[in-house]
Amino acid sequence: MTGVSIAIDGPAGTGKSTVAREVARRLGLAYFDTGATYRVATLWCMREGVDLAQESDVAAVVETMNVTLVLDPRNPRVVLEDEDVSALIRTDSVALTVSKVATNLEARAALGQWQRDIIAGELEGGYSEGRGIVAEGRDITTVIAPDADVRILMTADEEIRVARRAGEGADLATVREAVLGRDKKDSTVVQFHTAADGVHTLDTSELTIEEAVQAVLDLVAEVRGDDADEATEASSAETAGNE
Repeated sequence: MTGVSIAIDGPAGTGKSTVAREVARRLGLAYFDTGATYRVATLWCMREGVDLAQESDVAAVVETMNVTLVLDPRNPRVVLEDEDVSALIRTDSVALTVSKVATNLEARAALGQWQRDIIAGELEGGYSEGRGIVAEGRDITTVIAPDADVRILMTADEEIRVARRAGEGADLATVREAVLGRDKKDSTVVQFHTAADGVHTLDTSELTIEEAVQAVLDLVAEVRGDDADEATEASSAETAGNE
């Protein structure tokens, strides 16, 4: 029997990455930020000097990159050609360019299949030894993992989302463009503002991170019953033993 699969969608600034990572840590699951696949693909294309307006060229270059994803929620990493680029893919230059790759349908198809393969591999074994995975992004609940055990669309007020990202120390104008500009561009190829049938909506506008994490854990417990509770207890015991 495979482990639990949790899929979390939503626009930037809703807290989905922080929440997904903490849920994965507490349940002892793999943590997969699917957005990192688009970011590392963007970085690779920038380094290779490919014209991002040429759809087929971008898709071809994306398929040549050698990437390893470390799905440990305590220290997730992205390794490109043996170089840890976890910080580089979060820079403004990548953030303001990533939509050119994310909206490229050919590249998106290739990256989407890679994402499905990673999720399937984690459920079968992988980092969490088959206990399961928390995957988050923009089309996880509908396109990548529509059969996930728990599917959540995380939302928040637009200005709150911008303020949260600006609060991380970045320039407000840059943040607004990176957050709202990318939302607008990405919405042309994927729906991540409205929950599909069977997907739970979680508005984090007035929630603390802990409250949002608990809301997700409650949904897991509701769907999985004692399995989710036991996983939480086992994870807590393991964490306590390592401290």
